[in-house]
Amino acid sequence: MINPDTLTDRFLRYVQIDTQSDPQSTASPTTEKQKDLGQVLVQELLELGITDAALDQFGYIYATIPATTDQENVPTICFCAHMDTSPDVTGAGVKPIIHFQWNGDDMVLPDVAQAGDAPVVIRQKDHPDLAAQIGNDIITASGTTLLGADNKSGVAAIMAATEYLMANPNVPHGRIRLLFTPDEEVGKGTANIDMTKLDAAYGYTIDGESLGTLEDETFSADGVSIVIQGVSTHPGFAKGKLENALKIAGDILAGLPQKRLSPETTEGKEGFVHPTHIDGNQDRVVLGFIVRDFTTAGLHEHETLLQTLLSKVLADYPNSTATFTVTEQYRNMKEVLDRHPAVVDHALEAIRRAGLTPNRRSIRGGTDGSRLSFMGLPCPNIFAGEHAFHSRQEWVSVQDMQKAAEVVVHLAQVWAENK
Repeated sequence: MINPDTLTDRFLRYVQIDTQSDPQSTASPTTEKQKDLGQVLVQELLELGITDAALDQFGYIYATIPATTDQENVPTICFCAHMDTSPDVTGAGVKPIIHFQWNGDDMVLPDVAQAGDAPVVIRQKDHPDLAAQIGNDIITASGTTLLGADNKSGVAAIMAATEYLMANPNVPHGRIRLLFTPDEEVGKGTANIDMTKLDAAYGYTIDGESLGTLEDETFSADGVSIVIQGVSTHPGFAKGKLENALKIAGDILAGLPQKRLSPETTEGKEGFVHPTHIDGNQDRVVLGFIVRDFTTAGLHEHETLLQTLLSKVLADYPNSTATFTVTEQYRNMKEVLDRHPAVVDHALEAIRRAGLTPNRRSIRGGTDGSRLSFMGLPCPNIFAGEHAFHSRQEWVSVQDMQKAAEVVVHLAQVWAENK
């Protein structure tokens, strides 16, 4: 169904385009270079016969695969992937390597950042999902960059499925909207989506990990900012006067639970409170946290704990003050998806039609689909084959990407059959 050679060619070209987003930027997109890939994708879509493919000023691509069935009651569905790569590791100068018919041996990547550095080694014992990949063609970077499979494997899978559908108009499906987004990695992937322009009833992000997985539940997420105003004075004359904001911040951090409620001590459905940054001096400090749980009630419980800790610490600094601000980031998509069971059921059926056993699971994170679901587009997440994302050990197999593209094709058909 899907030509693995053209799929691989697309992926190899896409990852060599630097599309790293920037969390410090206030622009949209946060980096103009994300549009470099956008322009490539628009041109390829036009060449496939899609007439309305366009890149907007904010770096979003909207395009339509026309329906091949005239039944008006087939809902429009959307397939979405993000073009940017993580700021955690450089995405400039990616040199992808294909390990053909990988035999299970350690993959020693050839490049190091500078002389004397240890090479990056991808070992099966460190990546359990590699056990199912023996005999497959594994793609990695060369050792000094991330690969960009997160989420260019999803981009390539959607493009390969689009190529197939445009070349086979006998395949019955309704109207399909394609959406490629910038800035997902910095939490701004849906900031400027025009939902009226998108005009779809249901959606799927193709941005998951292991073969056959469907993620229909995410964390709910808030950000917390604590701004501490201490009492600053000359240290030589500070007795009985100085209340050092840095020490107040240190007491708050030291007061966090040590054996629970942190990313390093939790798993499964357990939430956490995670300090992410500190900035300031003895006079004023800003502390940033992310708070995560699978329920909104759990979020509020964790935030109450943090606020109680703040009050307890401030009791020892009577002349200092602090503000405590909670910002909603995203909510568990399951709250929406449970009201639209067909969205998940059809995806599970499409995965089965691709010859796979579906693996329905929760994700300890969020996707663009989390926000899209609450913006009116119920949107679970389907595997794209990406592994070890945000690192120089990132890898993907050609065969997994091929299956992801097949699922997209099958899913379009399932919706047409179950109008």
